[in-house]
Amino acid sequence: MIQSSATLAPAPTSRAARVAPVVRHAVRTGALGAEHPVAGFVDVEGVRESVADLQAAFDAAASGAAPGVLHTFAAKAASLIPVLRLLADSGMGCEVASPGELRIALDAGFAPSAIVFDSPAKTRDELRQALALGVAVNADSFSELRRVDELRPEGCASVLGLRVNPQVGTGSIGAMSTATATSKFGVPLRDPGARERVVRAFAERPWLTRLHAHVGSQGCPIELIAAGIAETYRLAEEINATLGVRQVTSIDIGGGLPVNFDGDEVRPTFAEYARALREAVPGLFDGSYALVTEFGRSLLAKNGFIAALVEYTKDAGGRRVAITHAGAQVATRTVLMPDAWPLRVGAFDADGLPKDAPVLPQDVAGPCCFAGDVVAHARELPELEEGDIVVLYDTGAYYFSTPWAYNSLPYPAVHGYTVSGGGEVRLAPVRPAQTLDEIAAASGLAHAGALTGLLAPA
Repeated sequence: MIQSSATLAPAPTSRAARVAPVVRHAVRTGALGAEHPVAGFVDVEGVRESVADLQAAFDAAASGAAPGVLHTFAAKAASLIPVLRLLADSGMGCEVASPGELRIALDAGFAPSAIVFDSPAKTRDELRQALALGVAVNADSFSELRRVDELRPEGCASVLGLRVNPQVGTGSIGAMSTATATSKFGVPLRDPGARERVVRAFAERPWLTRLHAHVGSQGCPIELIAAGIAETYRLAEEINATLGVRQVTSIDIGGGLPVNFDGDEVRPTFAEYARALREAVPGLFDGSYALVTEFGRSLLAKNGFIAALVEYTKDAGGRRVAITHAGAQVATRTVLMPDAWPLRVGAFDADGLPKDAPVLPQDVAGPCCFAGDVVAHARELPELEEGDIVVLYDTGAYYFSTPWAYNSLPYPAVHGYTVSGGGEVRLAPVRPAQTLDEIAAASGLAHAGALTGLLAPA
């Protein structure tokens, strides 16, 4: 059910400009406040705009014989069924990496043929289900290929591929780089004999028709990503030349376009990325291969934000500290790796209006019970006080959709929103806030006496 709307002053159409009226409306309607001290918000029109930008970028990069492109969304970046449904409605497929993600992708309405299953640890049961459904599967290793040999049913409709690691190096965030020499993902192409084994694996399996590579995401420059895709393209050409038939008919180039967290500007753009690919791998867009992409963060990050109530402020060691309800439970990466994952912070007053107060350096801390639970250190912000609101920008991907259950803090509610040119704000529920009853149930309430029962005489 769509919540009540409110007409505000005319709002500019940029993504960033749509935030302020939404914060004000959320306060007015109670979506944000004492009863709901933290919430996530998804920009519906922004998501659709990002999808359109992606589709247009690849269309523009293609030659006259445009290849087929299946753009899939990495479900882990926003594992929320209404968001996935919006993406499916916008023409996206879905990339999944677990049975849970496969389930919600199906529930969101993606056709099995538009789903790609990637995981380095697929079980036999998971493979059996995916192959029965006709979901595309990228095997992560030779061992997994042998399992597919055993489990692939007659007449299987799944497109089957092999993930390779081009080993082109690391970006600035090692944990986000998947094409390093020792990455756990894919077949390492530069290891002795590995390339030959890949060619042989295709020769032995006529049904193996796709190559997959993913170089990394945040911290990886587009030149590094393009180098990895170029190596994968060359391997596809080598396989087809060696076999004397175009057995490899599609290349899954992964996703991983980094996001600019320093400002509102989208940088790099999908168009810049597609041009870089065309320069590095001209043949990629000549129609010889169907393409698959797996973007996640770059589609959603700038299309969402977290808003949280300032519960208290205090001074410690000459520093102002604002204690808010948005910390490591929703901004885990930022709290644990602040240099790699910095976030911009906005300050709003208790009415949801942009804060107008003297600026001073302040720590913006969260509610979690450990000293490092700080989202922003010594950030120059208008002076915050109890009842104010902080906004964490660019958090549409990963942040509120995959919360950390630290301190048994409840998952925050998530709302979708639109803002018309006339300033009308509309909210719709995406996920309700987790209740204390749900926390207790997830914590084993139904088995409360199970352990003490083991101490009773048999």
